[in-house]
Amino acid sequence: MPVYGSLPVRFSHGDGVWLYDSTGRAWLDAISGLAVCGLGHAHPAVSDALCAQAAKLLHCSNLYQIEAQEALATRLTAVAGMEQAFFCNSGAEANEAAIKLARRYGVQRGLRQSRILVMENAFHGRSLATLSASGQRRIQAGFGPLVEGFVRAPFGDLESVKRIAATGSDVVAVLVEPVQGESGIRVPPVGYLRGLREICDEHQWLLMLDEVQSGNGRTGYWYASQAEAVQPDVLSTAKGLGNGVPIGVCLVSGAATELFSAGDHGSTFGGNPLACAAALAVVDTIEREGLCARAGMLGTRLLEALHVGLSDVPGVLEVRGSGLMIGVQLEQPCGELVAQALKAGLLVNVTAGSVLRLLPPLILSDEEGEQLAERVIALVREHLDQRSSAIA
Repeated sequence: MPVYGSLPVRFSHGDGVWLYDSTGRAWLDAISGLAVCGLGHAHPAVSDALCAQAAKLLHCSNLYQIEAQEALATRLTAVAGMEQAFFCNSGAEANEAAIKLARRYGVQRGLRQSRILVMENAFHGRSLATLSASGQRRIQAGFGPLVEGFVRAPFGDLESVKRIAATGSDVVAVLVEPVQGESGIRVPPVGYLRGLREICDEHQWLLMLDEVQSGNGRTGYWYASQAEAVQPDVLSTAKGLGNGVPIGVCLVSGAATELFSAGDHGSTFGGNPLACAAALAVVDTIEREGLCARAGMLGTRLLEALHVGLSDVPGVLEVRGSGLMIGVQLEQPCGELVAQALKAGLLVNVTAGSVLRLLPPLILSDEEGEQLAERVIALVREHLDQRSSAIA
């Protein structure tokens, strides 16, 4: 089905932060397969883990105990300060689990119908429920009627949440991205997540954090919420957890651990031995190589370089980000930048119409980071120069 609008290139192999076609031409990958390949391409730890596990056992279903799944659950709950894990295949599935948990929580509180507070411009997935939870009319258009049970507030605005809390007796949970990725790398004010935690505690709501894109070291912490030492009740993540192998997880703690029992939820392929082996290799590598701290340091360098290189360029409104989630906000729509970057040997993404999004691998070297900044600055400058010339 023609749902992607794929670019005119076929990659044959990858190595670290580079992708290659069959002729040997190289591209610097600054999007990591949409924040998936945090360890870059063909990372030996992941490749070795996959080969070793594939030679032993691929699948047996969750009717039985799975050693690698149990080991991964132990690692992830420890690093997140959570108690239990449900494994699935994607971020959307992890968020579906979170939505079901919130609804069950409402039932346990005696509500026939409950609502989840979500944020404007949010993105939580493309299944019908997660699409409905998202705050982007563009991706919802043509798929109505949407799933009911959501109320919206502006992202980053605690006062609006307090107003809803004062009148919304049927609200039982907040679902929020610590950094909004698809809407253009939007970082909330300092204290926002902490404020949400306090509101949730006051009103006995579940705080559910969507760390599908911001998790697994990308923002300089295992999870972006850890920058404010915020402990959620539910945390979903995926993308960078498997470095290209499909896996998602919904982590729970506190009151959320008592909501599901046998038969309430499930996944045929979720948490299979192969995916868990890959994720364990990712977790091991991130910890062993200190990639959370490195992502934070590299992100600071990239932001500084882009600020300096683009500060005097008319048409650039803002450079913002957290760790290696970086957005360059332009004044006008800039979708053509993706194809222009491709011709220049650089892989980037444009989201929210006018934001150049960068999600490079966490293993980026200092030299590759400098090269990335130089290429992006040159790309944006040339693009805006051409636009100005065309208008003149």
